[in-house]
Amino acid sequence: QVQLVESGGGLVQAGGSLRLSCAASGFIFSINTMNWYRQAPGKQRELVATITSARTTTYEDSVKGRFTISRDNAENTVYLQMNSLKPEDTAVYYCNVRPRGYGIDYWGKGTLVTVSS
Repeated sequence: QVQLVESGGGLVQAGGSLRLSCAASGFIFSINTMNWYRQAPGKQRELVATITSARTTTYEDSVKGRFTISRDNAENTVYLQMNSLKPEDTAVYYCNVRPRGYGIDYWGKGTLVTVSS
């Protein structure tokens, strides 16, 4: 079965950095687009970053230049490097995939990132 396990969240001061990891299993990782979403308290879940199988990346406007998504196909892991963190980045961050041929989305349980001012 498809499993996504996030790690790397925590408490950091504004201006600091964190690297999130998402370990994936149960599908062919290398051929699939992987996504990071986040959900702040009282807000809707939003797409933060995407990386395709060809390693093309896209970012939500507020994180451009600060966050970097990457993938390691040998380790079936996708990363989100977050630099220059701001209090407004505080949220639960989720890993997401809709594996080719599966027709549905899969989500991890999320990892909490708290940025203090």
